[in-house]
Amino acid sequence: MIVFNKTKDLPVSARVGRADTFNTRLFGLIPRRGLGEEEGLWLEPCAMIHMCFMRFAIDAVFLDRELRVLRVIENFRPWRFSPWVCGARGVLELSAGRAAGRLAPGDLLEFREKTAGGN
Repeated sequence: MIVFNKTKDLPVSARVGRADTFNTRLFGLIPRRGLGEEEGLWLEPCAMIHMCFMRFAIDAVFLDRELRVLRVIENFRPWRFSPWVCGARGVLELSAGRAAGRLAPGDLLEFREKTAGGN
């Protein structure tokens, strides 16, 4: 998927996977050694995340049902637990530093499926 910030009219991430089962949400990015600048993971449903066994920091973006940003935790390091974010329906995990200047509470995001041509 592609993630776009409709409020600021700018792209956020070009390659976002989806974790929407118990196991994919539980393990999330744990098996990975890192994230590319344009990569991310969308966990849904989710209102809190853990960084247990992670090998790298991320930016965690908590979104409500309308995909409005509720909270951004930048440079969220391994072996930490996020707070429970009231009203959050999902969490967009991005490479550390990706949210800076691109995402803020109140921003409205859009998730677009990639087409066969890669757009």
